[in-house]
Amino acid sequence: MSVAYLHADQFFPGWTVLVLKRHATELYELSHEERAALMEEVSEVARVLATTFHAIKVNYELLGNQIPHIHWHIVPRLARDPAPREPAWLVHHAPQPLEGADLTERLARLRAQLGR
Repeated sequence: MSVAYLHADQFFPGWTVLVLKRHATELYELSHEERAALMEEVSEVARVLATTFHAIKVNYELLGNQIPHIHWHIVPRLARDPAPREPAWLVHHAPQPLEGADLTERLARLRAQLGR
């Protein structure tokens, strides 16, 4: 139903984008069964991110203003969060991409938790 990607900026460790495989721009365009299945996938990814990164809260964003396609931003918010009351979008920071072994390790941890 969907595919998960680590966001290129890992300033918020674990920031993940979950993208619907088929094209739709609004939740109401999905059948009841598709919506239910998608929400289960969103919830499972959020659970894995919260567990893996010891999140104290998980933020969920479904906007589509810039990319008109259903995709969720799932952002674990940690105890060391520099702006815990602000949306991730508004926290000014230098992007923190992961590369090489760090990226490989993070992906392996998440895939293991998701059973993939």
